[in-house]
Amino acid sequence: YFAFYTVTGVLVKYFTQLRDPKMSDMAFLFNNTMGGSMFAVGVVLLFGWIRLKSNQLVRWGPFQVPSEVAYIIPSGICTAVVIPTTTLMYTLPISVLVAMVIMRGSIIVISRLVDEVQIRQGILKKRVFHEENLAVVFALMAVATNVLLLPMVDFLAARDIPADRWLGLKAGAGRGSFDFLNSVPAMTILTTYIVAYSIRLYIMNFYKNTRARGVAQDNKGFFAIEQLAASGTMLLGGGLLFFGPAAFGWTDFRVVAFGEAIRHPDLAAVLSGVPYGILAFFSVFIFMFKGRTATFAGLVNRLTSLVAGTAATLLLFFFFHTRFPTAQDWISLLFILVAVYFLSRAEQLRMAEMAAAPAAVPAGAPAPAAARRP
Repeated sequence: YFAFYTVTGVLVKYFTQLRDPKMSDMAFLFNNTMGGSMFAVGVVLLFGWIRLKSNQLVRWGPFQVPSEVAYIIPSGICTAVVIPTTTLMYTLPISVLVAMVIMRGSIIVISRLVDEVQIRQGILKKRVFHEENLAVVFALMAVATNVLLLPMVDFLAARDIPADRWLGLKAGAGRGSFDFLNSVPAMTILTTYIVAYSIRLYIMNFYKNTRARGVAQDNKGFFAIEQLAASGTMLLGGGLLFFGPAAFGWTDFRVVAFGEAIRHPDLAAVLSGVPYGILAFFSVFIFMFKGRTATFAGLVNRLTSLVAGTAATLLLFFFFHTRFPTAQDWISLLFILVAVYFLSRAEQLRMAEMAAAPAAVPAGAPAPAAARRP
């Protein structure tokens, strides 16, 4: 996940900022997403992952399908909503610094809330360790570094304390960071992203925590159905955007740019979607990691992506002479390492807990003698 997230981070910058000619965000979104989706769908169909191991088969017309399909398809639709929203936020003519921090940090908060809800519902039988909660705190400090550091630098600079020069920052760089609160498109995108990700994370953990006795947790099958639903939804959405200008008179520059990208696909940009498609597999498998809480898996996912972001910035600096990672990046990395320490402690506790738990009884096998006693 780290390796392919780093590659994806480099490719995004290369195609939208460094290549000549540069691609618009919407053009890259179309080409990269198409390449990633085609790769992921090709893999799941080639290896037959679509045959999900199910708690129960139900009849849909003439077909018998896994009962889980009823909620995995909505998860795929939510995935299709999540994929373009980050790119859409960057296309807005406002500072989106704080908005992007909220989008990144929301996954950590949502994961913790999913655990709390499913514990109260009796779905999750595990407890969230104190170390996992501490990791949440430091992870949120890591993603919020930009929000917290820039105003502090401005505060000190106003009192003739040159913290901006010490840290290599520009005083006033954080101004306008909350402009997105007054932007209806920005708030719509942000809300859509958070709601869609919340539903998706709940569904993932609902599936993981409700496997019947003796039924394997089939992460590949879950991914296959979710990916097919996501790809189908994005195909419909792309068709709507393509025909929208002629049918409804849409003139927004993002819609126009998206339509142009469909008419003139860029093969190199499409191929750049392959690492993104590979990334999708590992992202889901981390979230679905067996025996772990949503809090733990969500932290592993987000912290890995944050470190990969810094790694991508370093690679761009060394190979393309772009900016060196900022003071915020290094301070954020420090908080990430502290969070990882607490995660490692939590993992040691979880491994001990799992080792002490009684072995699962295979389907059809007789229950242990103790379990048969009245």
